[in-house]
Amino acid sequence: MYERFIARQPIFDQRLRVFAYELLFRAGPKNVFQPWKDASCSVIVDSMMLFDLQTLTGHAKAFINADQSALLQGAVKLLPANRIIVEILENVVPTPEIVAACTDLRDAGYVLALDDFVDHTKWQPLLALAKFLKVDFRGSDETARREMARRYLPQGIELLAEKVETQSEFEQARGMGYTYFQGYFFCKPAMIEGRSIPSNKLNYVRLLAAVNSPDFQFEKIEEILKLEPSLVYKLLRYLNSPLLGMRSEVRSISQAVSLMGEKDFRRWVSIVAIVSMAGDKSPELIRTAVTRAYFCEEISETIGMSAQKSDLFLMGLLSVTDAILDQPMNDVLSHLPLSSEVHTALAGGANRFRDVFDVLLSYERAEWTALSSLAAKIGCAEDRVPQCYLSATNRAAVVLV
Repeated sequence: MYERFIARQPIFDQRLRVFAYELLFRAGPKNVFQPWKDASCSVIVDSMMLFDLQTLTGHAKAFINADQSALLQGAVKLLPANRIIVEILENVVPTPEIVAACTDLRDAGYVLALDDFVDHTKWQPLLALAKFLKVDFRGSDETARREMARRYLPQGIELLAEKVETQSEFEQARGMGYTYFQGYFFCKPAMIEGRSIPSNKLNYVRLLAAVNSPDFQFEKIEEILKLEPSLVYKLLRYLNSPLLGMRSEVRSISQAVSLMGEKDFRRWVSIVAIVSMAGDKSPELIRTAVTRAYFCEEISETIGMSAQKSDLFLMGLLSVTDAILDQPMNDVLSHLPLSSEVHTALAGGANRFRDVFDVLLSYERAEWTALSSLAAKIGCAEDRVPQCYLSATNRAAVVLV
């Protein structure tokens, strides 16, 4: 029996709304594959049988990798045409059999994309069938990127820039006419030299500082909350949701503290502050923050760090505050009274908290070789990582409804 590892990476439209997720697959520890079952056939079967597409992608579409075997065997048809986009891998040879299989898929209502597209005449038979071309933005030069936009956009083919890692690369791709974007640019700050934290977000930073201070002063928190009535409303809405199952309706902040206890109150105020602070950013950034928080908490039980799970939760939650505030992480950290472990980890230093964070990042990015060694480093059974991530994804989805 092989454990299944499925990571997902968001694909955005030009307004930074999630259009789809690419599902990235690995079969079991050490990348060992059953000899009769290739990776893309497995991800198709597993997505249908073992995983719920709704859990993995919500209402967004799923880009599913398909190699030659998956196309010829018809494995793609196990998944609904209205939920997926078939991503034909770059190593597929466009033989007459492959072209016939792709034509059959297109005629059955499936949308096709060509992965790692490089402009070459050999792809002409598949170009007539494809709706999307995925262009490796770091593996091609600017001239090639522009030429593909010039040539294919007038034909009604949409271009997807992948491996977009900075805000400037995103802006460049968008300026060239690319329609969709994949990469971790959305987790990076758009730096503007000399810029301070925007005034409309400063209260949220102050609230994060107050609620995470070792010296918990309810009066100080209440004073900040009075300046943000909308935040009080959001907090009370969260606290009265079925999610928490409170014994009675929470009508005030002081009542919330007495009913929940200081530790849980700190957590919920932190979540609400982050969600409110990121209101002008892509919702995926909020989803990433909350998912990371729950992942770090979930995995703490496995690696003997349950005593630090609150700090690990906070580390995950704050890991994108530089992108939310468009500030260098060290500047953000200077405003927050965090434990030395969390501060060091978020600043990129080396400690056990950072090791946990690196496990998370390697799973998000489907860096499977790195994941194996990093999981071993923190003493985590490798198959627990996808379990923790899937649980975190579910918990985040409930919170962010």
